[in-house]
Amino acid sequence: MDYFNYQDGHLFVEEVSVASVAQQFGTPCFIYSKGSLETQYNAYKDALNGHPNLICYAVKANSNLAVLNVLAKLGAGFDIVSGGELDRVLAAGGNPEKIVFSGLGKTKEEIYKALNAKIYCFNIESEGELHRINEVAKTQNDIAPISIRVNPDVDARTHPYISTGLQKNKFGIPIPAAFNLYKQANKMSGVKITGIDAHIGSQLTNIEPILDSIDCLFELIDQLEDEGIKILHVDIGGGLGIKYDQEEPPKPSDLITSVRKRFASRKLKIVIEPGRSIAANAGIFVTRIEYLKSNDSKNFVIVDGAMNDLIRPALYDAWQDIIPVKRSTSEKLKKYDVVGPICESGDFLGRDRQLDVKSGDLLAVRSAGAYGFVMSSNYNSRPRAPELMVEGTNTHVVRDRETVSELYRNERILPG
Repeated sequence: MDYFNYQDGHLFVEEVSVASVAQQFGTPCFIYSKGSLETQYNAYKDALNGHPNLICYAVKANSNLAVLNVLAKLGAGFDIVSGGELDRVLAAGGNPEKIVFSGLGKTKEEIYKALNAKIYCFNIESEGELHRINEVAKTQNDIAPISIRVNPDVDARTHPYISTGLQKNKFGIPIPAAFNLYKQANKMSGVKITGIDAHIGSQLTNIEPILDSIDCLFELIDQLEDEGIKILHVDIGGGLGIKYDQEEPPKPSDLITSVRKRFASRKLKIVIEPGRSIAANAGIFVTRIEYLKSNDSKNFVIVDGAMNDLIRPALYDAWQDIIPVKRSTSEKLKKYDVVGPICESGDFLGRDRQLDVKSGDLLAVRSAGAYGFVMSSNYNSRPRAPELMVEGTNTHVVRDRETVSELYRNERILPG
């Protein structure tokens, strides 16, 4: 179900017009749909019903407290990659016993914090990390629940920047080394083996690589059981893609149906870490046209939003749909590059888009609920945009627009 639809030619988020939100709160801005977040999460929950599971929303996709709180109230767990994300989840009302701590650079301080919070599991990324967690836990007279992130050397068939399951990637541990590391962990007094983990990439539009990864994990699980090491859960990672352009990604129900068939003969809990597939299509980025500009070879729409707000197009050359907030009736389409005011040639939100627009019009960039605001910056001393959440007929400010003075309030000039 799409919660962003036109009514009489005007774009609405649930029951609120986007133009009215822009009028009240200004542009650029991010607008999220509470209903969409709930629907996307429940798609996983319903598909996994009847099988032991833990759905851990990937906080890195969108870490706004309101987003986390909506999901926490639905019973979600959370996949975190930093101490800051742990603090956010706890502040939003998340259950620490449903948190998995991923990421390959955990500091001692972050490990202490997560141990004290009593999280569900640490996903181990290296031998050094295993020894560090073991030592930290022993100093606390505690035992850390762990799984080891295995690198199955499976091609996720996605953008190279977000592929994480090949041996050339920095993530995880090759299967032979993981086997030996499990045997080491089994002798340690500060850790307890609970599971196994793999995450092969993001924006996956094919189920087969995920299933191939699971098959690799099962082979290792069988080898470990021969050594007397019992695995209780399998964390299959996340990464299910969405439709940005012409992709045809599987639905969560399609993925889970196939996954459950793999697990049918095994008494193993399924842990999954969806992020993009829950949050991306629950948000849009709204920006206003400042100028139209043309030269001999290009037409430009210059908007008040920029790469500092939404970096995916510039960083990944990613395609996101750009639609008018008010549909034109003239249909005098023209091909434009939609660009921002930042002093970089790479500052664009979309290239070669067919639009019928004028100065002052509003545009909405679709699929901006994930890897949107969380990746924004203050480049060119630009305050970050506000985040708003629509709930039926109500619009809530869930993060205020930054002010310029806030950008330098922690800075100091030299004395004298």
